[in-house]
Amino acid sequence: MEATRPQLNRSGSLKGLSGYALRHHLLGIAYAIARLYFLTIRIESVNEEALVKYLKGGNKAIAAIWHQRIIASVGYADRFAQFEPSVMISASRDGDLIADVYRRMRFRPVRGSSTLHGKEALTAMVEDLRDHAFAVHVLDGPKGPRGVVKPGLIALARKSGVPVVPVYISMSRAWILKSWDRCLVPRPFSKVVIRWDAPRAVAPEMDERTFEEVRRGIEAHMLENQRADDRRFGWTDLI
Repeated sequence: MEATRPQLNRSGSLKGLSGYALRHHLLGIAYAIARLYFLTIRIESVNEEALVKYLKGGNKAIAAIWHQRIIASVGYADRFAQFEPSVMISASRDGDLIADVYRRMRFRPVRGSSTLHGKEALTAMVEDLRDHAFAVHVLDGPKGPRGVVKPGLIALARKSGVPVVPVYISMSRAWILKSWDRCLVPRPFSKVVIRWDAPRAVAPEMDERTFEEVRRGIEAHMLENQRADDRRFGWTDLI
């Protein structure tokens, strides 16, 4: 399948856009339009019931998702609002805009990233998981490289004792934005499949070599599964 690429460029800074949107309260309007847009898209979930049962059974989970697939989850994420999921968001000005979007999706933003206030945000996420059952971690955000699991996921799972649950999002048709992650935007009347993998525990104690082996293992596992799901729709080389 040949990718359809609109004439959009998201590689530049969003500082001006984010500040303007926040100052003029435009985000609520944009989000409402986005929700209406996603009503045109068919969403199918796989293994969602198993995850909900797992969480309701007193267990905890860290959902791991590729940055490239975040937009495709807008019409789906609020199904997990009952668990009040937290998510780490950059402490930058651009992050202010993203945090506002996540709040509207009924997530709880924890500010910081691998590039800004990372240690503080990681500590806050670990503490948050002591009182809450569910967190979302963007694997390769906020600036990539695309398709690379950063150490933050492993550190969070190791320090919190909470297993990682990989999430795979594939779609029948999409626009590909000209951003570092080649962000996917489902086209109207397309089909989006969101598949939840089984929980993967991370040992609380490990040396540096083992840490890297675990990181690479999760990365390889998630890339293999995501690419397999993409191929079912005829896509290749998306991530």
